[in-house]
Amino acid sequence: MLKVGITGNIGSGKTTVCRIFELLEVEVYYADNRAKEIMHNHDVKKEIKELFGPAVFNENGDLNTKRLARIVFCDKMALQNLNEIIHPQIDKDFDLWLNKRKSHAYVLKEAAILYETGRYKKLDKIIVIASSIDMMIERVRKRDNATIESVKARLSNQLDQQIKISKADYVIDNYENTLLIPQVIDVHNKLLKTSK
Repeated sequence: MLKVGITGNIGSGKTTVCRIFELLEVEVYYADNRAKEIMHNHDVKKEIKELFGPAVFNENGDLNTKRLARIVFCDKMALQNLNEIIHPQIDKDFDLWLNKRKSHAYVLKEAAILYETGRYKKLDKIIVIASSIDMMIERVRKRDNATIESVKARLSNQLDQQIKISKADYVIDNYENTLLIPQVIDVHNKLLKTSK
């Protein structure tokens, strides 16, 4: 079974592309979504509290992810420290998920920062979703009801798109002037051949 990473900067359209792969019966592990769930794990919350203090928690003890995001997206060191808590947990969770899917030709691991964390090294192939900066900003602004400045701050913590493209095995163009489905089918067929 091939382990295939699917990445791209925030707002590039990773989720949309993953949904098309799912229509082709490809299993997708959504690392970014799982990270949000893992951050509410008791032991993980304890580590976050030790690192960031009680200010990132609500009165009822729940993690306030918006407050935490405001801190980490303005401070690269804080983001790195948070990633050092979360990503080992994601690795364990992904391994458990993989063990239940051994019969598949390939699976996808969707994550925005595969290159930034070095996690791409544990995967067999990488797909990068490419889009224009303006489109990425607009998608995130609408999706998260965010300001342009906050989206730019988040993008600044991610590796430049051109570097990701240069390291990719496959690139899917999501500039909205090229159809996505034929591109996904092409990559899917190539991965099926490679997995044999």
